[in-house]
Parts: sequence; C-alpha cells; structure tokens
Amino acid sequence: MPVDGRTLRRSLDQLVSGMTRLRHDGRFDEPNLDGTAGDYISFEAWEWPQGIGLYGLVRLWQRTGDEALLRLIEDWYQKRLAEGLPPLNINTSAPMLALSLLWRNTRDPRWVEALDDWAERLIAMPRTAEGGLPHIVSDKINDNELWDDTLVMAGLFLAAHGQARGRPELIEEACRQFLVHVRYLADPHSGLWFHGWTFKGRHNFARALWGRGNAWAVLGILDLIDLAEIAAPVRSFLLGVLETQISALLQLQAPSGAWHTLLDDPGSYEEISATAGIGYGLMKAARLGLGPQGCREAGLRALDAVLANIDETGTVFKVSYGTRMGGDLQFYRDIPIQPTGYGQALAILCLTEGLDHLDTGEVAA
Repeated sequence: MPVDGRTLRRSLDQLVSGMTRLRHDGRFDEPNLDGTAGDYISFEAWEWPQGIGLYGLVRLWQRTGDEALLRLIEDWYQKRLAEGLPPLNINTSAPMLALSLLWRNTRDPRWVEALDDWAERLIAMPRTAEGGLPHIVSDKINDNELWDDTLVMAGLFLAAHGQARGRPELIEEACRQFLVHVRYLADPHSGLWFHGWTFKGRHNFARALWGRGNAWAVLGILDLIDLAEIAAPVRSFLLGVLETQISALLQLQAPSGAWHTLLDDPGSYEEISATAGIGYGLMKAARLGLGPQGCREAGLRALDAVLANIDETGTVFKVSYGTRMGGDLQFYRDIPIQPTGYGQALAILCLTEGLDHLDTGEVAA
C-alpha cells in the first residue's frame, strides 16, 4: 500500500511530541559510577538515548527548517549547558553529534567552546590495543572492549565536528575508529556485525548478531560519508563492508517488514528501533545509488513496519531497552521493551528518509 506524505508528516509531528513527553518512571534503577542517578529515558537528561533523539530532531530540522523545532533543540542545549555537563565518556558524547550539526548550520557562538573542549577530551581518552576507543560509559568501565554503539555515539561526532571546524585530524580519528571496529566486529562469515569484542580473551562475547547494533553500523557508515570528506580508500572499503552487510540483512527481514532483535533468530522478538535504523539506511543507500538490489523495497517495507508501531500519542513501541553486552544469546531475547529517545529518533530518521523518497518520486504519494 503506497505511503503518503501527509501520513508521514503527521507521524513525524507525533514522534517529536512523543519524545519530549518521555519520563523516567522508576522502572529501571541504574546509578552512575559517580553516584548520580542514571536516566536513560527522560528527554531532559544528558545521555546517549537523548543524544540520539536530538540527532533525529536536528536531521528533521535540517530538512524542514521548522523554527519551532529549532527553538526546542536550542533551548534543550542552553538548559543543559547552564546546568553543567556530566563527565565525558562514550555515551555522554552522543548529544555532541546533534550540537555539532546545529552549529554547522547556524554558526551560533554559544556552542563552540563546549564542542571544541569535548572533542579534545574525547580524543585523549584511554585506548584499546590498535587505538580503539573503549566503550566506557556512565555506569560501567568496559575496559578493552569495542562495541558497535561507539561509532555512532562518538565516531560521528568527531567526523561532523572535524568537518565543520576544518580539522581533518578529527575526521581521520573517526575513520580510524570505523576501521578498528570493522576489523573486530564485522563477521566475515555472515556479513553482519557482532555486538562487541574484548581484547581480554580476544572474543566476541556471545557472538550476538544484535539487531540494533547492526542498525548502528548501517547508519554509522552511511552518515560518516555524508557528514565528512572521507579519504577515497577508506570510503570505498567501508562501502564494501556496508554492501556485504546489507545483502545479509535483506535475507533476514521478517514478513512484517521488521527485523528481529537477534537477526538470525526468528524466535527472538521483532524490534522496531533496529528496524527503523536499518530501514533508514536501506532507503538512504538506494537514494545515493549505493548497496545491492532490493534496498529500496526492503527499506519501504521497514518504513511500513515502523508506522504500524507508532501509537496515537506518537510513542514508538516494540523498542528494546538499552542493551549491555550479553554473555549468552538468551540475554538479548530477555531485554525488556521500553519507549526511549533513540526509538523515537530512529523512527524520525526513517520517516524523514521516507519523505525524501516521496520528494524524488520514488514512493507513490
């Protein structure tokens, strides 16, 4: 059934509203290492779910130019900077990605100092072997571990800010992180990505082909080449990795248009944040003339699946809660469902890309 622009625009408005209404209800108690309370749900907190949420909002604003949306984004950052920012780690770097894009478009001097300072401290973080950024987060030091998530939470910020500030060394560092993570997380057998790698014991934990982690990889590679000028050999290499991954993903899409939280396990639940992120990537790849045959059609089926899981309040359902590194595959099957900022944001990205297809005549209106 054709998707129409009016439906997408109405749903996008609902998604933005739904994101701003998210509140921590006490269901999850995850204190940070510094003793403060962890809040991975409420829109007002500075953490990675909110950071991904803001990335979705900024990308939508870049496309629409909506002044009310711009005020919402700017007010959020102004309040958080006035309150004082949390300690730097991989996940608390996520809100800096959207801020770097905001500054890139507006050149508002309010944001420059915070962006520059964060970038300098981020590249000074401890490293794993081969120079990887370990996935150190607010509530746990995952020493000597590489996670898919790092590429989006920190890597894209370095690339975007490096491009905006004319600092090629930041772009080069972002590329280095993508290359190191590909080396240890991209499975040469399946073409998909494992959730993580540890240099302690040198293994991929449960060897989980986790849905949202693969969404981070698809989104991360496509947006890296979109946000910054990447050296041709690195660009070609990463796009080759992406094409192999997409070919595998096309074989695993469920009849509903969704993907499972464990991609190769149809007994695990269908998960909508992964579906939205992958769908965004497939449609974007098709629009850019990248990826194998079938990207467009699979992306549109994913778009339908996302739309089917947005309720009248603009809340995205079937989103798995923040997922730590699992020691076995059952761990992933048991992750609870919880509406989150990244669920909202990945849906926003997916629907916004759907609008781009409408605008280019690739989807019937």
